[in-house]
Amino acid sequence: MNTVPASIPVLRWAARRARLGDAELAARFPKWPAWLEGTAQPTLKQLEDFARLTHTAFGHFFLPEPPRLTLPVPDFRTLGDAVLAEPSTELLDTLYLCQQRQDWYREHARLHGLTPLPFVGSATLREAPLAVAQRLRETLTWTAEARRQCPTWADALRQMIASAEDAGVLVMASSVVGSNSHRKLDVGEFRGFALADDLAPLVFVNGADSKAAQMFTLAHELAHLGLGATGVSDTQAGRVPEQQTERWCNQVAAELLMPMQELQTAYRPDEPVPQAIQRLAREFKVSTLVALRRLFDAGHLTPDALWQHYRAEQGRLRTLQERSSGGGDFYRSLGARASKRFARAIVASTLEGLTPFTEAYRLLGVRRTGTFHATARELGVTA
Repeated sequence: MNTVPASIPVLRWAARRARLGDAELAARFPKWPAWLEGTAQPTLKQLEDFARLTHTAFGHFFLPEPPRLTLPVPDFRTLGDAVLAEPSTELLDTLYLCQQRQDWYREHARLHGLTPLPFVGSATLREAPLAVAQRLRETLTWTAEARRQCPTWADALRQMIASAEDAGVLVMASSVVGSNSHRKLDVGEFRGFALADDLAPLVFVNGADSKAAQMFTLAHELAHLGLGATGVSDTQAGRVPEQQTERWCNQVAAELLMPMQELQTAYRPDEPVPQAIQRLAREFKVSTLVALRRLFDAGHLTPDALWQHYRAEQGRLRTLQERSSGGGDFYRSLGARASKRFARAIVASTLEGLTPFTEAYRLLGVRRTGTFHATARELGVTA
């Protein structure tokens, strides 16, 4: 039986990145401990299976040391001199897939003579966040009053995504890589990213986050598009990022979701802070942390009071999350995961014979013809 001299450091590295323990791997590959000791080597088929299991490029196993993998776009998650962990295969594969979808849609837009979107790259960091948020609000044609009419955060998020898509933005949101439910995205690693392009602007939102947090991420990434700034974000409403771009985008997002003028009207001076942030969060369909931060921005809280309530609210939210048993996938629909605008375009192009079915299946993450045609009906492309 022919064996392959796989690099032991790379085997360990691939297993660690895939979050697979020795016991689990030994159950699938009985000689796994011997591979690591160098007393045995995998066969070609075993190494191919291991590469697929760990989502590792086959050629990496012949390197003496693990490769240094970096993001293909700017990383806005870096804080000061802190060194971030190597990007996971889930984040990298999600980025690559979205870049491929964007490339396809850009060519589609050129072929059909679509007009570049003027708001992409129209803003600068020197502009007041309030003015940029107002322009974004006009671009989206979606107001705080419209959110008040939404019965739930999920409804408000759906409407915000639909408004962004109507404005020409490809909004892709999912908690897994592509359509693979076994490859979950870690909200602790990233919350979203923006791929700026005036013909095919794209925003990805990590669907593993809460609905209110996803709304803030979407607003934050739309601010990135306004700057024309591609990059990965780990934005949190209550935290003040060290990077100027992230601070500015947070300010735009907060003003977009919770306009200061409307907050001042809704503010009740005698209301205790815990009750106030709950009420304001329900009214504006934002997270309680956004509401808390905006009360501080409005001058209704001192810095000490802000962080006292912020820590208390973080603890409350953490307890709620631990008690939650989870629920159905908000992004079950392929159109939501891959952007309805993108999905409609590629399905129509495929049915017209302009795009090969194999390419459409790959970019949409479908395997069966029946699923493809069901998607075409769901999106209104076919009757």
